[in-house]
Amino acid sequence: MFNRENLILEQYPFEVKQTVKGRGALICDTSQGLKILKEYRGSEGRADFLYHLLHFLAEHGQEQVDCIVRTSEEKTLARDVDGTVYMVRDWYEGRECDTKSREDILRAIRQLADIHSILRTFPEEIPDYLQIKDDSLLQENDRHTKELKKVRNFIFNRKRKNDFEMEFLRSFDIFYEEALNVVALQQELRDGEKSEELQDIYGICHGDYNQHNVIFLRRGMAVLNFEKASYDVQAADLGNFMRKILEKHNWNMGLGMDMLKAYNDVRKLNRQEMKQLYIRLAYPEKFWKIANHYFNTSKAWVCGRNLEKLQKFIHQNEDRESFLHLIKT
Repeated sequence: MFNRENLILEQYPFEVKQTVKGRGALICDTSQGLKILKEYRGSEGRADFLYHLLHFLAEHGQEQVDCIVRTSEEKTLARDVDGTVYMVRDWYEGRECDTKSREDILRAIRQLADIHSILRTFPEEIPDYLQIKDDSLLQENDRHTKELKKVRNFIFNRKRKNDFEMEFLRSFDIFYEEALNVVALQQELRDGEKSEELQDIYGICHGDYNQHNVIFLRRGMAVLNFEKASYDVQAADLGNFMRKILEKHNWNMGLGMDMLKAYNDVRKLNRQEMKQLYIRLAYPEKFWKIANHYFNTSKAWVCGRNLEKLQKFIHQNEDRESFLHLIKT
């Protein structure tokens, strides 16, 4: 394998000084700085698009992103003798965003807002396969809501119920109603809003903005792993990041409002974007994930961790609802 990686790296216009395994890839100290070599499973067209997107970010103020490095033949991808495809990107040494640090969290939020602002000016045409359909989230939430009911019916008909199943049934009505309300709101927005108003909420998204992809350096920050970038509601990035952080902080209202302020200080969210953010935070996704994990694993033995996660989510819900009430427009 080592020889294989060396053969791949020989396709690039830099000298490799040292390599080390890390993050399921090979981190390389080169004559052009740190690089990372990793297997790539997407299309060549997507890789080419990401190359231009990341260099656009780097040229417009986000210098520390993991730009794709082209081969000596100016290709974004390198192929092994057996056809396996690899990509080399810039890499950075630092620490991940600390989800316990308010300062780290707010800096990561401001960084996201700046990235969103820059990406709204990206001049190239967005390929169709990167564009998320307008009603894809509605369809997903509707499907998840039906799956919740399916899990509920399955548990209800079991003669002998364990502690997890009893807790799930006791809490089901609350979260099922929340899910139905969010789906109804999405349907109302889809049918009632003007198309020109809805267009203002779209832009290029990172697609996987989380603490693992935000790296704090000695000077500044680096944002990595744009592989899931898409043209979608940009509030999706913000909502996913906020939900994960607030779950870790028991939906602390002060922190939640500080996160919104940090984003708005850089890039102001409009009324439609606030509605989209609310939808992404209001749907009880954690409850669905717990139910889905239970249903797709052995029912004869339920991991105690599932019960702990369910009880924690139930315990947090009063504070969660208070925050959602505060931001609902």
